[in-house]
Amino acid sequence: MISAVVVPPATGEAAELLRRGRYGNDAGPMTNFDPDAAAQPGTGIFGLPTGEEESTVVLLPVPFDATTSYRRGAAEGPVLIFEASKQVDLFDRETGRPYRQGIFLREPLPALADWNARAREAADPILQAGGDLSVDPRLPSCLAEVNEICAHVNEHVYEVTRELLTRGKLVGVVGGDHSVPFGAIRAFAERFPGVGILHIDAHADLREAFEGFTYSHASIMYNVMRQIDGVARLVQVGIRDFSERELDFIEASRGRIKTHFDMDMAQARFSGETFQKLAARIVEDLPPQVYISLDIDGLDPALCPGTGTPVPGGLSFHEASFLVGEVARSGRKIVGFDLTEVAPGPHTDAWNGIVGARILYKLIGWSLATF
Repeated sequence: MISAVVVPPATGEAAELLRRGRYGNDAGPMTNFDPDAAAQPGTGIFGLPTGEEESTVVLLPVPFDATTSYRRGAAEGPVLIFEASKQVDLFDRETGRPYRQGIFLREPLPALADWNARAREAADPILQAGGDLSVDPRLPSCLAEVNEICAHVNEHVYEVTRELLTRGKLVGVVGGDHSVPFGAIRAFAERFPGVGILHIDAHADLREAFEGFTYSHASIMYNVMRQIDGVARLVQVGIRDFSERELDFIEASRGRIKTHFDMDMAQARFSGETFQKLAARIVEDLPPQVYISLDIDGLDPALCPGTGTPVPGGLSFHEASFLVGEVARSGRKIVGFDLTEVAPGPHTDAWNGIVGARILYKLIGWSLATF
């Protein structure tokens, strides 16, 4: 079993950051903190000095991307976002001063680096075979190992999220690929039964065990809708890449899944409908308590060229922020969120982290407005 494995020292840039404790910070409260000054050495995310106890918002990084089927790199998402966050101005005209309530990015579980490396190694031959396990007799055991590790990641994220919610924290998951928030969504659904999910994504993520991986990044919402009864409704936005079976799954949900396809939204705008009206219609589909799951590829890929599976189309930065803001302005409560699939791309472009850090600050600000 995975729990019995002795985890060796992790390797790579992310592991080095873990050893140096670069994410976290326990410098203390906001006394004498200047939000207009440059971020100081040793401070936490967004250059903040607050530790976990003093922070209302606790971010859980999950650097895991073993099931990514096209282009990996999302495991570096928390690193990219953390580094870029030091350049974010802390006063926001839409959400005010969210930093004042304290924002803390935890250290990832050290074992995650090893789990990701092992799961990647086991997943690679399966991905190369397009999920056809018959081409090599070793592939079924590789698949079993990946699925077991993914289940272990899910349980870890669930336990940590549940503990933080019990302590009254506003929790956000920072991926990693889009498989990683499953455990968090389970914890939120237990804490807030009847919760709805606002899912911003290029993909429907409703594939059953894509390429054989039970907890594939392409299966996150299928698993949520099949396994988590506490989720009352899934409202999807920006969807523009999906299979016929996924469409059948949506139609068979009898309204439990409401998908606002990207092309339909574009055609409405071509006909003169404002995005404000579109956003209001989307928000009407949500119950009073809302969890936001934002895959960065739901945005225009010009904003996230490094993401694992970019697709033309999508929301602009301001449209995404406006939509999340409409949830808050409607009187609904944003109970938590995740941000996934931020990745450096083949040229390690910092632009992806810059956009990721800024959309994360918007998610935090709008969530705090309802907290």
